[in-house]
Amino acid sequence: APPVAAQGRDAELVIQTRTGSHRFTVEVARTQRQHARGLMFRRRLARDAGMLFLYPVSEPVTMWMKNTFIPLDMLFVAADGRITHMVQRTVPHSIVNISSGGPVTAVLEVNGGTVERLGLGIGDRILHPAFKAPR
Repeated sequence: APPVAAQGRDAELVIQTRTGSHRFTVEVARTQRQHARGLMFRRRLARDAGMLFLYPVSEPVTMWMKNTFIPLDMLFVAADGRITHMVQRTVPHSIVNISSGGPVTAVLEVNGGTVERLGLGIGDRILHPAFKAPR
C-alpha cells in the first residue's frame, strides 16, 4: 500500500453534532489525480481517520468504490461545512455512481458505520479551514 502521506498533508477536522464534537485526522485530496485515487487499494482505515475531497466550486459530484477494499460512509458537504447528504456503508469494488444529490464543495469519506456509531445527521457541521464559517 502507498504511504499515507501520498495524498497530501494530513489535517484535523471536527464533526459537530447535536451530541458532541468528533475529531478526525484526514488526508486532503485536492487535485484531480488525488480525487481519482482516493482511498483505493487501502486495506484498513483508522477509526478516527478519513479522506476529505475538496472541489474548487460548488457542484454536484459522484463517487464510486472501484478498487476500494473497505466499506465507507460518504458525507457530502456544502461550502459552509454543513452535511447535505450521506451514503452509508458503500459496497467495496462497486462501480455504481454515488451521487451528492446536489451541489457540494467537499466529500468526507470515513469508515463504514461511522455515521451510525456517532449518530451523524444532515445539517451537522464539519469544522475545517476549507469551509466558510456561517454568518
